Amino acid sequence: MIHYPETRQDFSVTDDYFGTTVADPYRWLENDTAPETLAWVAEQNKVTFQYLEQIPFRDRIKKRLEKLWNYPRYGSPFRVGDYYFFSKNDGLQNQAVVYYQKGLAAEPEVFLDPNTWSSDGTVTANFAGFSHDHRYAALSINRAGSDWQEMEVMEISTREKTSDVLRWLKFSGAAWHKNGFYYSRYDEPKPGEELSAANQFHKVYYHQLGTPQEEDQLVFEDQEHPYRYFFAQTTEDERFLILNSSEGTDGSEIWVKDLQQEGSAFIRLYKGFQYNYAVVDNRGDQLLVHTNENASNYHLVLIHPFTREESIFVAEKPEKLESAGTSGGKLFVNYLKDVTDQVFQYDLATGQLDRQVRLPGLGSSYGWSGNKDDQELFYTFTSFLYPPTIFRYTIATGESLLFRSSEIQFNPEDYETNQVFYPSKDGTLVPMFLTHKKGLIRDGSAPTLLYAYGGFNISLSPAFSTSNLILLENGGIYAQVNLRGGGEYGESWHKAGMLENKQNVFDDFIAAAEYLQRQQYTRPERLAIAGGSNGGLLVGAVMTQRPELFRVALPAVGVLDMLRFHLFTVGWGWVVEYGSSAQSKESFENLYGYSPLHQLKAGTSYPATMITTADHDDRVVPAHSFKFAAALQEKHAGPNPVLIRIDTSAGHGAGKPTAKIIEEQADKWAFVFWNMGLEIY
Repeated sequence: MIHYPETRQDFSVTDDYFGTTVADPYRWLENDTAPETLAWVAEQNKVTFQYLEQIPFRDRIKKRLEKLWNYPRYGSPFRVGDYYFFSKNDGLQNQAVVYYQKGLAAEPEVFLDPNTWSSDGTVTANFAGFSHDHRYAALSINRAGSDWQEMEVMEISTREKTSDVLRWLKFSGAAWHKNGFYYSRYDEPKPGEELSAANQFHKVYYHQLGTPQEEDQLVFEDQEHPYRYFFAQTTEDERFLILNSSEGTDGSEIWVKDLQQEGSAFIRLYKGFQYNYAVVDNRGDQLLVHTNENASNYHLVLIHPFTREESIFVAEKPEKLESAGTSGGKLFVNYLKDVTDQVFQYDLATGQLDRQVRLPGLGSSYGWSGNKDDQELFYTFTSFLYPPTIFRYTIATGESLLFRSSEIQFNPEDYETNQVFYPSKDGTLVPMFLTHKKGLIRDGSAPTLLYAYGGFNISLSPAFSTSNLILLENGGIYAQVNLRGGGEYGESWHKAGMLENKQNVFDDFIAAAEYLQRQQYTRPERLAIAGGSNGGLLVGAVMTQRPELFRVALPAVGVLDMLRFHLFTVGWGWVVEYGSSAQSKESFENLYGYSPLHQLKAGTSYPATMITTADHDDRVVPAHSFKFAAALQEKHAGPNPVLIRIDTSAGHGAGKPTAKIIEEQADKWAFVFWNMGLEIY
């Protein structure tokens, strides 16, 4: 019998939404730095870890994960001037080390090692941009998983840091021009509100190397619209400065400035925010733009920013044009055909198709961009049973040669992946990948993890997961669904799962569970569901709508309070996807109808649930998970455990140290198998 911590309720806290009064008794948990909240977190973690520690095979799972994880993992090389850069993790290092070498034949040297910057591996560093003369690299530094960035600069040849240090950046790169770069930042937040207050008035500045941040030039701001993002990029020839503006995660507006004309002003190239626009590159005085305007599956257009002459460069196809990049005077276009990649090479000067790239199989690839003078590039290919593998691609001939294979101790020949299409509630066919051991007997006994995302135009492509080997080795099935709301089949697929259509996403997921049970892959007692962020919302919604359908629920860093999400950090940016409770009565009623926090019913037996969040998550603030856990523990009537695991010095997930990943995954699989009544290893 689990004794959950008592959580204070304050029923005096209510809100009126268009005449409907909604109580919010756990509102005090939104103050994540208050002593009472910190004490609550400590008590919840104590209960959770006491439960996990009594699972006899938990340590054995952790040891197995450490053995599986302990192999060298490389990032694809890329060229900057005379140097090639790549990342490498020896196996169990918390963060990958960045190496560089002068030519591919030279001995690699350490360029930077983030593991030396903190004792627990919670400081990460990524390249934000390289100067076009190849002298400098701008580094984006994140601490403890927060989205807040610091930016520093290193001289490439000497590996010495310059005096440049920039703070309070968020969602920013470094767009180099002359002896400096453009970047995006917010004003410094009030002390104590760094991880929770709404971020307003994103601004673009220009920083000149060697000068303090206080002297940076304000380049662009919008005082009339506090809730907009602005992201700067410059073309490789430094002809154009491009600002991509958005009011959230969907829809954009493009502004352009001619940097060759002294004193030139920004002009608006595309008005927002009905469609998505992304500038891929320039071809002289024309810009190549990836957009879904007049093309639900996206196409590429060439536009002269000042005359507005526009022509279609790569026409729309039945498959979604997922992304595009340029390298060596060529254009590489990645299409999704039933969720797997197809890459085509075009001549950038003429628009003529050169060839379809021969990929190793059905899966996902990335790395299809570089510099105008490249003669080759390196891409990575992966799939459910294909660990990330790097290939060297010759642009002139289209030849792909194996450059670096994976050394993980795993035999893919023992397993198989199949794609099935099943009908959702309204008859829409939805794709799902099923990965398991060969010779699986379909008698309903296989432990199964059903995973999905279903939102924000994000395509959930095939990828290898070391953690999932724990499930596969023990006779399990990994089921990955491509729900509506994602980007797998273009904008129409996305729109079918957003705003007032969000219930379609949940119906698709529920139908996937019913299909797996109907086809005798598994049964409710052996079915776990998982998802993170928007996928955490998915898990929270379906476990409240159909609790009897699942044995285990794993909502991670989820958006679980749909009435107040827009009030914290960058939650306002999701209104374009969800709507908001303040927008209209119709929007409120839609959100209230599926908000996981508000749809928990007293006296209901819910699945065994382990909510996961982190104290430095300033993307989806932990208050979502805190309030949902408190309400679930209050209203749950069955014997299943309903716990919350709160990580410390961690954020939304990006850059999490290897040690923390292994600990969290070991706890997840221990919780799943224990609650299915199965003992492993």
